[in-house]
Amino acid sequence: MKPIYLDYNATTPILPEVAETMQPFLTEFFGNPSSTHWYGQQTKKAIEDARRQVAALLNCHADEIIFTSGGSESNNYAIKGAAYANRDKGNHIITSAIEHPAVLEVCRYLEQDGFRITHLPVTSYGMVEPARLEEAIRPETILVTIMHANNEVGTIQPIADLARIAHAHNIIFHSDGAQSTGKIPTDVRELGVDLFSVAGHKLYAPKGIGALYIRRGVNLQKQIHGANHERNLRAGTENVLEIVGLGKAGELAVSELKKNMLHMQYMRDRLWEGLQAALNGEGVMRRNGTENECLPNTLSVSFANLEANTILAEIEDRVAASAGAACHADEIEVSQTLEAMNVPLQYAMGTLRLSTGIPTTREDVDTAVRIISSTVKRLQPVGDSAPEFADDGDHRLTRFTHGLGCACKLRPQALEKILANLTSPADPNILVGTGTSDDAAVYKLDEETAIVQTVDFFTPVVDDPYDFGSIAAANALSDIYAMGARALFALNIVGFPSNRLPLEILEQILKGAQDKAAEAGIAIIGGHTVDDTEPKYGLSVCGVAHPERIITNTGAKAGDVLVLTKPVGTGILATALKRGLLEEEHRKKLIGLMRELNKTAAEIMLQYEIHACTDVTGFGLLGHLKEMSTGSGLNAEIDARKVPVLEPALELAGAGMIPGGTENNLVYLEDWVRWPENISYVQKIVLCDAQTSGGLLISLTEKQADVMIKMMLQNGISDAVAVGKFTKRGKGKIEVLA
Repeated sequence: MKPIYLDYNATTPILPEVAETMQPFLTEFFGNPSSTHWYGQQTKKAIEDARRQVAALLNCHADEIIFTSGGSESNNYAIKGAAYANRDKGNHIITSAIEHPAVLEVCRYLEQDGFRITHLPVTSYGMVEPARLEEAIRPETILVTIMHANNEVGTIQPIADLARIAHAHNIIFHSDGAQSTGKIPTDVRELGVDLFSVAGHKLYAPKGIGALYIRRGVNLQKQIHGANHERNLRAGTENVLEIVGLGKAGELAVSELKKNMLHMQYMRDRLWEGLQAALNGEGVMRRNGTENECLPNTLSVSFANLEANTILAEIEDRVAASAGAACHADEIEVSQTLEAMNVPLQYAMGTLRLSTGIPTTREDVDTAVRIISSTVKRLQPVGDSAPEFADDGDHRLTRFTHGLGCACKLRPQALEKILANLTSPADPNILVGTGTSDDAAVYKLDEETAIVQTVDFFTPVVDDPYDFGSIAAANALSDIYAMGARALFALNIVGFPSNRLPLEILEQILKGAQDKAAEAGIAIIGGHTVDDTEPKYGLSVCGVAHPERIITNTGAKAGDVLVLTKPVGTGILATALKRGLLEEEHRKKLIGLMRELNKTAAEIMLQYEIHACTDVTGFGLLGHLKEMSTGSGLNAEIDARKVPVLEPALELAGAGMIPGGTENNLVYLEDWVRWPENISYVQKIVLCDAQTSGGLLISLTEKQADVMIKMMLQNGISDAVAVGKFTKRGKGKIEVLA
């Protein structure tokens, strides 16, 4: 059974009438609209019919409509086109603090090109006050761009009043109408706008099509150059199929507007009233925005002391909704809109955007109310009521967490800042402490014995609890191996959502870890648990080594070769696994690799003179190499062509399967890594990918490296390979070869 769809602000389905109108243009009418023969003229006529339909939707002349690839392109053309066409008159642009990224990112781009941007604040309801616009206008102001309706909370802006103020100062006014078109009247004459953006997939037309209203007399600098399509305003052979679809959707929106508005508003209000009735505890939830000046289909509701992604993880198979803006569905930070509205943090983090549509039924709404309210009650009990644990039988662990494995680590730059403010202990028996970035702490007991202690835990990186426990144990043990130590015993560290998962799941996690510890030759002899909103598991491992044989990540020497023992890409594949986009053969390879102990590699490593070592985990290959290079005072180089990469990590990264921790690593290394011109963004991502239970990165002489690699290959470490070297004394800079 499909989930109930309450995310119409993200996208809408194509209406059957729209699909039917498009059908002939898939097969019968295929001509190029620029051709003068019969085939071309049929598609040309279809485009002009659609132009008239969209013009009727906006109450403008047909020649004031041009077709684009969507709302983002329309916004880009309107803002950039107006800015560059009027640059001789000034360089100041005014927008609001709650615009869609398709506006805010354009403004940031223009700011880099010398334009000055003012972001108007909004009220607690998300409204731009006309007086604030009046105050912000300067002699050099050339453009105002304010959205018609907010995509998150639905607040409708006083566009007519704002446009009048702009025109009183001879300033062009643009409005992003992506969320409003088809839901409320969008009469550009009444609104008084000069430019108005439309996104087809928000009004039951296909994705990849949009339109821009350009009032007669307004000149824009062309952005896409080529032939003279669209009255020489936008080059490119027209997307006839989707233009026809947009035209039909516009026609239906005009004829059914009042009926659809009433229907969507009824469903939205029923949804809100149902949630109020089910969750009547004071302070449990709040509504964001205004009830009156709001899109009829949009409900932004915040649940106190919860995280929206936690709620969505619970309901995703039954209700489809968004956490704040749909474009940032993977983020857990407070959205820019809610922050601008000063929504209290305890509510803002738990905000869902629920949006109804033409197909929404009473049954949909009532069922959604039951699902959402019961989930909220279970996660955040009201008053003295006990948690309601309703086991739906779906125990896929990645469903219950925001991040994945070691990709959940704090950003390295944030961690460095915190640690820099702490005083290092002065105990002479501390051989390795907070002063370095090593994998474990080392404390000298006597001349023959040093204790090596590490702790590591994280959220699930796979769905199966046994596999998760096994992987977490292998990851924690790796820190001991990287220091050249022998593990003695371990302690459990457990965070478990007892109101979300049955305790049998925790038993399986512990069993997986126990079996992996037994494989390593140690026992897990205790630990600590806390009740948490999401599952977390790991180990504190105690090991032992001779004080003079500790391997750190700071002893590398110039000329040393860098040997890597496992391929990279686990973070990318785990992200694809969480999203259900990883093939079974790759899933098995991923889990097998992460469950694999680094014990054999470490035992072989100890037969050679190792100068430095680290295991590759959350900071990625280059992040952990940076710790080695800076700690050793050496520059390094990595040959990207030699780094083993899991299949199909490159392909998945290109499709956007990138953990947030990986992106943080790339940003952090910006000043440390010199990238070659011929390397792609995807290749950079793979080299920075946040690993879970990754391999060892070992520094030793070239001669010994060759022999060690051969021995590793003979003993089943099939991916062991030399991937780079330390070059010379320096600040720790890394050069990547490709």
